[in-house]
Amino acid sequence: MKKITVFLTLCVIAYFSYAADGVDYTADFVEGTPEVKSINALTFGPEGILFLGDSKSAKVYAIETGDTKANEIETLELSKVDELIASSLGTSKDDISIQDMVINPISKATYFAVALGDGTPVLLKLMDNTFENVSLKNIKYAETPISNVLAEDAEDRRGRSLRIWTVSDLNYYDGQVMVSGLSNQEFSSTFRSIKFPFAGDEQSSSLEIYHAAHGRYETYAPIKSFTAATVNGKPHLIASYTCTPLVVFPLDELKPGEHVKGRTVAELGNWNTPLDMVVMQKEGKQYLLMANSSRALMKIKFDDIENFDGSLTTPVEERSATAGVEFIALPFVNVQQLDRLNEESFVLLQRQSNGDLDLLTQSNKWL
Repeated sequence: MKKITVFLTLCVIAYFSYAADGVDYTADFVEGTPEVKSINALTFGPEGILFLGDSKSAKVYAIETGDTKANEIETLELSKVDELIASSLGTSKDDISIQDMVINPISKATYFAVALGDGTPVLLKLMDNTFENVSLKNIKYAETPISNVLAEDAEDRRGRSLRIWTVSDLNYYDGQVMVSGLSNQEFSSTFRSIKFPFAGDEQSSSLEIYHAAHGRYETYAPIKSFTAATVNGKPHLIASYTCTPLVVFPLDELKPGEHVKGRTVAELGNWNTPLDMVVMQKEGKQYLLMANSSRALMKIKFDDIENFDGSLTTPVEERSATAGVEFIALPFVNVQQLDRLNEESFVLLQRQSNGDLDLLTQSNKWL
C-alpha cells in the first residue's frame, strides 16, 4: 500500500510540475542564492514564475515563487503604501524607491521591487493588505546574462549612470522574455528577446525611431515602457519613450543583429516620461492604458493605432503639442505604476493630492 501511495504522490508531483503546454519550466532551475544587485523591472511568466531584470548584474533572473494558488480578487485597495513598505523594512519612506509593481495573474498578489537608499534591492509581496519580504536566499531560480552591456562606470553627458538602463522594462510574451534598454553598441537603443526556459540564446536588435518632439531620428534613447500585442493581425511591440513618442515594431522584424526602424504613430507631448502601460479589453475592443510622470493616465484605442498609416516624420513645432493617433486623458493623475487585475479591472499606484501613495482598483468602465 505504501508503494502505491508513493507512486501516486510522485505522479501528482510530476503532473503539476508541467504546464498545460507540456513544458517543465523549472527543470533547469538550481537551488541557491542569486547575486541580485538591483531589481529594475518585474514581470510574471507561466506557473507563477517571476522574472527580475537586474541592470547592475546585467542579468535576468527567473524565480520560482510557489505562488500558484488561484484567487479571485475583485479589488485591491490600500492607503499610504510607501509608509507601509518603509515600516515593514524598518526605515522611512524617504529611504525607499519603488522600482516596479506587478500582479501575479494567478494568485492576484502584488509584488513590488524596492530599492533602499544605499541601493540594496528588496522584493516584497502584498497579500491581504500585508507586506511580506520575499527572500532571495536559498531559492529555486535560473539566470541568463545580458550581452553587450555598458560599463559599470558609463555616464551620460550630465554625469548620470547609463548602466541602470541595461534593463528599462521587462515583459513575458509567447515564450519569450523581452527586455528593453541600452547596449554598448553603436546604436545603443536595444531590444532583446530571450527564449524561456533559458538556454543562452539571447537575440538582440538595435532600434531607431523618429522623435517628433525633438524633430530628429534617434538611436540612443531607451524604450521606457512597452508591451506586446496584436496589431492588424500580427504581434507587435508597442513602446513609448521619454517626451513621449509612441512607436510600434512588428515582432517578426526584430531579428538577431538587425537594425530596425519603428513606426512612430503618435507624439503624446514632451516634458514627460512614460512609466507603465497595459492592454485592456472591453466589448471586444482593445485599449492601451499608459501612466506618465507629468501627464494624466492616457487611453488609446487599438483601432486608431491599426488605422494610422505610415509614420510621423515631421517635427511637432509647438511645445507640448501632440500629433498622430489621438488619446484620451483619463481623470487619474500622478499614477506611478499600473497593472491589470483581471479582464475588467486595472490597479493604480497613485500619489494623491494630500501626498499619500495609494493602491486603487478601477473598472474598465473608463474604456
